[in-house]
Amino acid sequence: MILLKHADVYAPEHLGLRDLFFCSGQIQAMAPQLEVSLEGVEVIDCGGLRLVPGFLDQHVHITGGGGEGGFHTRAPEATLTALTTQGITTVVGLLGTDSCTRSVENLVAKTKALRREGITAYCCTGSYAIPSTTLTGSVEKDIIFVEEILGSKSAISDHRDSAPSDEAFFHLMAQTRTAGMIGGKPGIAVIHVGDGRDGLGKLFRALEQTDIPIKTMRPTHLNRNPRLLEEGLRWTSLGGYTDWTCGMSRENRPAAVLRRAKDQGIPTEHMTISSDGYGSWSRYDAQGHLVEMGVSTVAALHRELRALVKEYSFPLEEALPFLTSQVADGLELPQKGRVRVGGDADLLLLDEQLDLELVMAMGQVMVRSGVSLVKGPYER
Repeated sequence: MILLKHADVYAPEHLGLRDLFFCSGQIQAMAPQLEVSLEGVEVIDCGGLRLVPGFLDQHVHITGGGGEGGFHTRAPEATLTALTTQGITTVVGLLGTDSCTRSVENLVAKTKALRREGITAYCCTGSYAIPSTTLTGSVEKDIIFVEEILGSKSAISDHRDSAPSDEAFFHLMAQTRTAGMIGGKPGIAVIHVGDGRDGLGKLFRALEQTDIPIKTMRPTHLNRNPRLLEEGLRWTSLGGYTDWTCGMSRENRPAAVLRRAKDQGIPTEHMTISSDGYGSWSRYDAQGHLVEMGVSTVAALHRELRALVKEYSFPLEEALPFLTSQVADGLELPQKGRVRVGGDADLLLLDEQLDLELVMAMGQVMVRSGVSLVKGPYER
């Protein structure tokens, strides 16, 4: 049981100074002043620091991505503290190019491990390939019966995808949608979009030729080039969800895209940002040869929040939803992404520079003043 005193709450809307009491992983009370006369309550004086929801990163290669330059280029797994020290209290894991040396079995196991270690974790079945690699042999059964699986993953418009036909792509979208309905899941189809000429063509054709709801299809990496960015903003204007990747482009970083959308009156309620953490970034020459590669960092999410506020003139309460409440809404996780009574106690304390002072996941203090208090079993 913890009582937070004198916290300047951004829920993400600015509520001002509040006291919060939470136990059993949930916020039980919030008011301008609270007094709790129970034994065993830890009192933390926030001293007016900003209290915000824990970050949700919905695109992390928690089992490691990469491998496109040979076995030695396989990226490492994410660790608990790598996530918590960056304020990430909810993570969605997925596979990338490699579904041979990586597997959905491994992905689900890692998701379960992160849950056991103290944060909230989910994942998506599949990889770049269509037909999808799965756990049960069926995309639908994976989503319906495996608690941790929220939807599917696939790739289009990329030289590393499986060159799926429109029909195969539509079929996966329909499977994901129906399985989500049956399993009580969001049934999201996370779609990696590469630099290929067709861009979002398959998604626009799906809208024209099928009855698949636009909310099912969740394209990501849309700021990788100017042409794709324009298509992404068009998709957003139609009411679709769009995810913009940190660290992908200096000129078109998520903060710049969101600033442009705001200034042009494009609705931003379905726009989110993610890190692509532990995935590999790569650069190829005109002949398709790998020239350079590296590993993306989950630290990029927190950095992008700073950029939104400090470089692109977003008030904190307008910047936070892109990595908190709007992500939670898109994933249909009502307990996440907001500071509210009855919600999960995933909370962060930020100082004036937006540096992390305290990280709490499900009511447990994970990080204090940059020091990890809770670690994975092999991080000690």
